[in-house]
Formats: sequence, structure tokens, C-alpha cells
Amino acid sequence: MSTQRVPLPPVPASGSSSLRRRLPFGAELQSDGSTHFRVWAPAHHQLEVVLERAPGSQNEAILLSATDGCFEGIGLAPAGTRYRYRLDGETQLYADPASRYQPEGPHGPSEVVDPSTFVWTDRDWTGVSILGQVIYEMHIGTFTREGTYASAVLHLPGLAELGITVIELMPVAEFAGRFGWGYDGVDLYAPTRLYGRPDDLRQFVDRAHAAGLGVILDVVYNHFGPDGCFLQAFSDRYFREDDTEWGRGLRFDGEGSEAVREFFIANAGYWIDEFHMDGLRLDATQSIEDSSPEHLVTAVGRHVRDKARHRSTIVIAEDEPQRSELVRSIADGGSGLDAIWNDDFHHTAMVALTGRREAYYTDYHGAPQELLSAIKWGFLYQGQRYSWQAKRRGTPCLDLSRSAAILFLQNHDQVANSARGVRGHLLSSPGRWRAMTALLLLSPGTPMLFQGQEFAASTPFLFFADHHPELARLVSNGRRKFLSQFPSLINPEIESG
Repeated sequence: MSTQRVPLPPVPASGSSSLRRRLPFGAELQSDGSTHFRVWAPAHHQLEVVLERAPGSQNEAILLSATDGCFEGIGLAPAGTRYRYRLDGETQLYADPASRYQPEGPHGPSEVVDPSTFVWTDRDWTGVSILGQVIYEMHIGTFTREGTYASAVLHLPGLAELGITVIELMPVAEFAGRFGWGYDGVDLYAPTRLYGRPDDLRQFVDRAHAAGLGVILDVVYNHFGPDGCFLQAFSDRYFREDDTEWGRGLRFDGEGSEAVREFFIANAGYWIDEFHMDGLRLDATQSIEDSSPEHLVTAVGRHVRDKARHRSTIVIAEDEPQRSELVRSIADGGSGLDAIWNDDFHHTAMVALTGRREAYYTDYHGAPQELLSAIKWGFLYQGQRYSWQAKRRGTPCLDLSRSAAILFLQNHDQVANSARGVRGHLLSSPGRWRAMTALLLLSPGTPMLFQGQEFAASTPFLFFADHHPELARLVSNGRRKFLSQFPSLINPEIESG
């Protein structure tokens, strides 16, 4: 398909009253029907937005102007227009790093989205705070047979009647493949096409609010997925030289990191503003490295509250070292988050339920005193030596509100870590499971259930991802190596993959 270059219309200044933007990056519709494009690409000299027209028509390329590493311009591109970027005249075209929708996945074009056309009915919704909540972790792709937002909506009244108050959605940012957990997201502003269109996600949140349910979203700010991420083509400043256990680390500090920080902080506010989310769950915060005066985690929490305006919000950390400063107030030197996952409660509970002390369960006994201490005082490890890691674990949290501890018997990771995705109630006796469930629900902490736990689902929840063969082999080997730390799980089936 040939491409026709069109003249660049004058671009209003960033502070101009005629330019309407909600986000610092991406494609945003203007009041006159045009679309303003802005992308950060400091390593490049020329950048074009290529508008994909109807079959049989010429594509149009608009040359964007550059200011301080940001390229921007205006084109006639109504909602639904598909587009990509061309860098320095190269043949290859790339999706928008801040794309709001990828109808063909991360390897395809981006689509201009108008978020203002959705009609919200939750004007009277005041949000949620952490005290008194019962959280329900949900994976949209497996929650129903259809695996869509629309089908999940039908079950919201039932969850509310059960006593659930907040739904925690596993990540929905666009990722490669036909299925996956969502933690390999590569287009952070684009709800994945696998579950529906962006307005379908808005409808899910709107209907949840109508049923009295809050909705928080799991977001991943520590790495990008291994397939379909093209950010490095725009700038290598997004990444550190070292890796996390899931991929290259992200660079939030040092020279040239300001735009990277803005990209992620704005993303946090985007979900609150354009999708009316009631907060976020931050994945693996120990892998978000930042030596800036204000840590990225703190900045994200602050921006969530700013964007929520009059609504109350919840921001939760998953933090393997269990650093209590994450939930201390900013005035007291903390990050000002609302709650943190308490792995210690889960680990001692599982030892009590199964009798297995192995891998990261080694330092737990499952004794009644451990369970009571976890409920009453928070982390069991508040700086003591943890032999499994051969170092100290946890930080003091005796002064924190008990509601700041998210307690659970199951979550997506822990169910999948049973190798065959076996649910917790199948690993213990019915009596023990009922007793532990009562303890979870009646404790002063904030309880969380994993989807299906409410009716003792027999369906397994395995780790799953749809990668190309070579990547699938590497991921499978990594998964097998991880599970090898559990002697009770080693069997020929696991060994052979």
C-alpha cells in the first residue's frame, strides 16, 4: 500500500486553550474532529504518524514537529482511525507507546479512541477506602467461559450479594498472544483486545459501581513483556542495564528519566480518570528501583488520589520483602499507600493446612501462635533472619492498622505454584479448610479471595501464556526451574515439561 505525505497543520502550543489533552502522550481527539498526536522519541530526528485509510485508499503520513525530544502534530483522524509511527524514514512501522487500543494486538496498528462518548451512570459513587473491604481477585479471561468483560458483568450482582466489596482485576494491559495472565503487558494504556473494547471495560466498572462494588486494577510497573514491546525503538532511556527476574528493569531515576517517570505516573492516573477505577494494586514493588527524591511508588499513589478528586481510592503493594514503609504516611517518610499483601499469613496458613515445610515455606511452622501473631501484629518476619533467603526479612509494623494487611489463602501465584494449579481446599482436609477460611474472614486484616474460592472451585488455575515456540520453551524451562524448589512437586510430568 502506497503512502501519501500530507502537509502538517499548525500545532497549537501545549498551553493553548484550543489544544485539549488529558494525557502527556498518545493520540487525543480535539473539539474540531482532528486528532493531536504526541510521542516521546528523543533519539530520533524525524517521526511520522501513518494513518491507515480504508482498503484501496492511500495511507497518509503526517510529519510531526519536534520539541525537546517530543514529536507532535495534528491530523484528520476520527475515532476508529488506525495509525502507526515511522521513525527516521525507516520501513518498519510501530504502534503508539501510549496507544489506547490495539485491535490486532501489540504487533498491529493503534486505534484512535474517544473516551468521552461513554455514558457513565456512577455520578454518585464515592469510591472505596481500605477499612472493611473484602477483595476478590479476578482474571477476566478465565472468570467466565466467554472470557470477556461483558460476560463478567452478569456475575457482579452475585458477588455483591456474597459479601464481596472490591474486585481486584488482574492486569488488562495489551500483551502478545491469544491468552495469558496479563503480567507480560507491553501497551500499558491499551486494555487488551482479548476481553473486549475499552468501552466494555468502562461498562464493567460502571455496572460494578451500580452493584455497590469497587474495582481496582493490578498494574505492572517493573518490566515489560518479552514479545511485542517496541519502546526501545523510541528511546533506550526506558530501560536499565540490569534485569529483573522477568525482564529488563525500568529506569525511573538519573539523567533523562523525567519522561519515563511521567509515562508511568500518567498511566496510573489514566485508569482512575478514564475508567473510573477505584485504585491500583502495584505488582512486585521491590523490583521498582528508584533513587529519585520522590520514589515512583510514592508518586503513583499521590497521582491516583489527585485524579480521583472527590472519590476515595485504594492503592495496594505486593512487596516480597514486606517493607512497612510503603504503607506509612508520606509525612512519616513512607509512600502513603493503603495496604500491602501479607505473604507471611499465607505461608504459615498453608503449612498448617498441608504440613509441608519446603521452599519459601521452610521458615514457617503453621502453629496457632504464628497464625494469631500474623493476624494481630501483621508480618511474622519484622527484621528477623529468614533462613530460606539467608538474610533478614520484613520490617517492623506493630504500629500499623491491621486493615493495611491483605490476608489470603489463595491468589493467582500461589494456586499456580501447586504445579498442577490445584486449589487450596484440595490440598487439605475439609475441616481444616473451613476453619482457616473462618479465621481469614473474621480477622481484623483485609481478606482477599481468589476467583472460585467462594464455592470451592475444582477447576485448576495454572500458569498459562501464548508465546512463539522458542520463547515458550524458555518460559517453560524457567517455570520448571522455579517449581523445582518444591520437592513434593517433583514428578516425571513436571521434569519433562
